[in-house]
Amino acid sequence: MEKNMKRSKEKKSKKKIWLWIVGSLLTIFLIFIGTAYYTIQKTMNKINTPLLETTGDEKEQKIVTKKDPFSVLMLGVDERKNDSGRSDTMIVITVNPEKHTMKMLSIPRDTRTEIIGHNSVDKINHAYAFGGVPMAVKTVEHFLDIPIDYYVFINMEGFLQIIDTIGGVTIDNDMDLTYNSYHYPKGEITLDGDKALIFSRIRYEDPRGDFGRQIRQRQIIEAVLKKASSTSSILLKATDMLDVVGDNVRMNFTMKDLIQLQSIYKKMDGKIDQLSFKEGNGKRIDNIWYFMPEETELEQIKSELKASLQ
Repeated sequence: MEKNMKRSKEKKSKKKIWLWIVGSLLTIFLIFIGTAYYTIQKTMNKINTPLLETTGDEKEQKIVTKKDPFSVLMLGVDERKNDSGRSDTMIVITVNPEKHTMKMLSIPRDTRTEIIGHNSVDKINHAYAFGGVPMAVKTVEHFLDIPIDYYVFINMEGFLQIIDTIGGVTIDNDMDLTYNSYHYPKGEITLDGDKALIFSRIRYEDPRGDFGRQIRQRQIIEAVLKKASSTSSILLKATDMLDVVGDNVRMNFTMKDLIQLQSIYKKMDGKIDQLSFKEGNGKRIDNIWYFMPEETELEQIKSELKASLQ
């Protein structure tokens, strides 16, 4: 009888211990989730910036849905000390949720076009230097004759700090390149933040010029996103990564928009139709080098983007 009572007490004691362990783990997990949510929300409040017109009025905000097509302008800006910065990377993305299609166009930074709101004809990347994101958006809208619904601004120099936070990235380099004391052999290479920054800026040492640099910048961004999205990186470095993102990224997507975007992107299986300027050529005007798009090709690109946006 006493033995049975002892066993019963031991079972109850073990049950209490397991309940305490499970309860403690659950509490810790909930605290982590709560902290993560708070940190994410804090970061979103920091980076979410409505797009203002050049007149100072706020542009009507679109909401991402599973039906309506929309467009995004991605600006990778190289902001250095004592410099307002120029948009080295200008990528336009159109998304059609119903057709499950996505088109991506990289605009050469030296493209000669009218700068809307500045009363000048200049390199398209100067639009950001003259009037920030609003002028860059208006200029791209005019150049491609499509509306731009969203923008994502990335300060490349600051953003690449995230590479050190996640312990470097590995990419497949398609060309042997040397810049001062930096050497990047062809093949698989691992980059820290400093090396990645130089790698993303190399231009004249690459016979492809700005086109080659655009390829490398896309490679770096893709490698960062791939590694940063791994479970171990998120758990160990979430706060540090969010701090870097909060300091160097601005967009007019809301948290709800981003959740909807993730759902839309999954259904597309990552399929992206890459558009590019292949027929244009360089030309010097007043001793300044410009990229001049070929008119027929430009009209074809406009048509494809318009069709994507219906």
